[in-house]
Amino acid sequence: MAQGCLKCLKYTMCVANFLCFMCGVAVLGLGVYMMVNFQMAALIPTLASFNIANMLLISGIVITCVSFLGFLGALKENRCLLLTFFLLLFCLMLVELTAACLLLMYETEIARMVEEDLIKGLEKAKGKATNATTEWDLVQTQLDCCGVYNASDWGDTVPQSCCQGSCDPIKRNYREKGCLGKLKALFEENFLTTGISVIVLCIIEVLGMCFAMTLFCHISRSGLGYKL
Repeated sequence: MAQGCLKCLKYTMCVANFLCFMCGVAVLGLGVYMMVNFQMAALIPTLASFNIANMLLISGIVITCVSFLGFLGALKENRCLLLTFFLLLFCLMLVELTAACLLLMYETEIARMVEEDLIKGLEKAKGKATNATTEWDLVQTQLDCCGVYNASDWGDTVPQSCCQGSCDPIKRNYREKGCLGKLKALFEENFLTTGISVIVLCIIEVLGMCFAMTLFCHISRSGLGYKL
């Protein structure tokens, strides 16, 4: 009975780590996609300094490597690989919790920096056909907004992307809401989803650590600690 349960645990770990490996590949692909298609340095340089695309690339690589390590350790019943998998998962969970706490602590400061960046980016984009203007056009079209607070931020050089429908020079029908308010609303809408995702991820990591340690202890007792 015990052997059957442990075999079930072993193959459950293999399947779970394989799924994590696929998720890591997806995150890696998202990082590559963002690196190629989203250039936000001219619009929000503070956030761009964090280089989100590179962070996703690194996260994808870490997830794939750790999940492959867990898959191989469970499949081969290798005590060394299982212990390394346990320690790496523990370190990852600490990093995730630390990052979440820092974001909560400095939420107001980050919002202020984003506002300052938007104002500076808009000043640079006024009356210039630059990359910043292109990024503002994209953001204003996608978020249905205009300027930082409203269309008056652009002065006399309001871009076409601020117009709703056709841009009539006489009847100027500009988008009413500013992009700062739209971004705040977007972050607030996704805040709960992000928090739940972090909690679920931590629970999965704790379960993975428990499974790895259970399998590790069984292998140690059975004398198969370095079976290849």
